Amino acid sequence: MAETIYQQLRAHVHELRLSAVAEQLAPALEHAERDKPSYTQFLHDLLAHEVIAVEQRRLQGRLRFAKLPARRTLDQFDFSAQPSLDRRLVEDLATLRFLEDKANLLLIGPPGVGKTMLATILGHRAIEAGYRVYYTTAAELVARTAKAAIEGRWANTMRFWNGPQLLIVDELGYLPLADEAASHFFQVVSRRYEHGSIVLTTNRHIVDWGHVFHDTTVAAAILDRLLHHATVLQIDGDSYRMRAHRDAIASLRPAITGGEIS
Repeated sequence: MAETIYQQLRAHVHELRLSAVAEQLAPALEHAERDKPSYTQFLHDLLAHEVIAVEQRRLQGRLRFAKLPARRTLDQFDFSAQPSLDRRLVEDLATLRFLEDKANLLLIGPPGVGKTMLATILGHRAIEAGYRVYYTTAAELVARTAKAAIEGRWANTMRFWNGPQLLIVDELGYLPLADEAASHFFQVVSRRYEHGSIVLTTNRHIVDWGHVFHDTTVAAAILDRLLHHATVLQIDGDSYRMRAHRDAIASLRPAITGGEIS
């Protein structure tokens, strides 16, 4: 009889798709026979395995959806290399309060100073906190909106860009966004205004955005919405990559010069 009930119980948890419960059922029953926990404790411990498994699946799903670059942590960011950056402000942003406020973040600075890394760090923190995040470059964003407009999928595409609680737009300013591209970028920003947060990285200062979009009116409209609830971080330090190249050259120079450093 006990074996029959056990088989029926396993059938029930499989029917309910409680895969973690099914996996832990036998050892949990053995533990219960030995340690005699209360019914409440037994059920709590058994279902906790399922809750953890579900949360892990959801986390992996959010990570796949986000398409973020490789995970980085705040401990890996070299603040000493960027003395102009306010570490306390970055750490405050890492609390993700700005997402609750549906506020934006602009990371401005030359190539290689860590803008994408900071955006990635915040993106991964948001995912781990349960937020829906999506990463794209500015060029990819407008390419996708242009394709959607041609194929008659404009409304669906706008809903997509409006969906994530955090949209990370990387590399604004590396390529010009004129005419329809500028209009499309504006519409994405406008749809998300006070609805969801944007973290945007750019190598162009705000005063140069008229050149980026080839239209000062569109640039002003985009900035008006982005900056209304926003933090702006200007990073003016050296490029990490260029510094690494200089260090590599410096380490090789003695071998090249036969030990004589000029």
